[in-house]
Amino acid sequence: MDTECLTAQQAWIREEMDRCIRFWLENGWDHVHGGVYTTLDEQGHVFHTDKSVWMQGRCAWMYSYLCHIYGKNQQWMDFARSCLEFAEAHCVDHTRGRRMYLHVTAQGHPVHWRTRFHSEGFYCIANAEFYGLTGEEKYLERAKAAYELYWNLFRRHIQDPFAQDPFAQPDNRAGYTPDLRTIDLPMIYLNICAVMRRNDPANAALYNARADRCADEIFRYHRKEDMHCTLETAGQNGEIIDTPLGRQINPGHDIELSWFLMDYANYKGDSELHKKAEAILRDAYAAGWDEEQGGGLLNLLDLRYGIEQDPWYACKTWWPQTELLIASLRAYRDTGNEEYRRIFTRALVYCREHFSDPVHGEWYNGFFRDHTPFPHDPTAKGNHNKGPFHVLRALCMADCMLQQILNNK
Repeated sequence: MDTECLTAQQAWIREEMDRCIRFWLENGWDHVHGGVYTTLDEQGHVFHTDKSVWMQGRCAWMYSYLCHIYGKNQQWMDFARSCLEFAEAHCVDHTRGRRMYLHVTAQGHPVHWRTRFHSEGFYCIANAEFYGLTGEEKYLERAKAAYELYWNLFRRHIQDPFAQDPFAQPDNRAGYTPDLRTIDLPMIYLNICAVMRRNDPANAALYNARADRCADEIFRYHRKEDMHCTLETAGQNGEIIDTPLGRQINPGHDIELSWFLMDYANYKGDSELHKKAEAILRDAYAAGWDEEQGGGLLNLLDLRYGIEQDPWYACKTWWPQTELLIASLRAYRDTGNEEYRRIFTRALVYCREHFSDPVHGEWYNGFFRDHTPFPHDPTAKGNHNKGPFHVLRALCMADCMLQQILNNK
């Protein structure tokens, strides 16, 4: 173990985390209407006032989680509560079974329905985390309602009249059915179960049973160990659909999934599940890390054509890199395998060189494969999918894991 290197890495991570925390508090928080803006430029100026519903939940979860890790901070708690109450008042349609929107205006008027029901999922974990922090029962009740709604939509126990998701619609191409399996649903619900279990341990049996079902479906239908890949979309019985959608591999998703599974394996004391999760991490890293053009994880891969299918595949965006930081350090902490530490160090150096902004705080959205900036937002720090979540989560979790590693040296 290189204690000096790990200590230096932790020091930078803590400085970076402080800059990111302040960036969103000072620039994203809407003190007039409540909630958070996320379409911010390099210096933190808001350039679009529509609000992402995903980000209301993600931000509330993140600042609540920070309080769990570092102690209650009134400003962080107020920020989280502002996002939760804005979402409850303006992002939940109380006339349609508490289904949620995707985007709303600054004042909270609906702009877009969501297609996938992840708005409800992020709202669920935010309320659960805030309940765990405050003990206020209304937040647990909201979390439970969203948890059940997500499950019932996921399992198709109820219809979702607002979903216009092409993944779920019949198509006239051979092999497409309304029952395509997409890995985001069991993967995200697995994480939702973990947050619910931690904050509502009295109902752990329910959360564990559903987590087991999610993990089983991931390995039964999406994981292809013989091909060293994990498919984003599969047929009803796990068959490969020979179209761009069916051949798609998402290294960032796979690596995020790997640490969700590692956490669940640690909770259960299941060493075999942990090994299977490590294999997902190794395969996704081997396929997605760009050895040819300066490092970094690529956005997407085609099982047959690599990155040649679509220019977007070859881009490098912020969030896959954050998942690699968490997963590689998780694997190193749990196993002591130095190869995982080398991957973590490589990823951290890459993020520091290409994504970090030590002057204004937060990370840039991303760039083309050769690190040329995107022409439409060359210095943007946020959008409807990027806000106070992935970067802060990775920095916070990395700080905690490094401390655990250093304490056990």
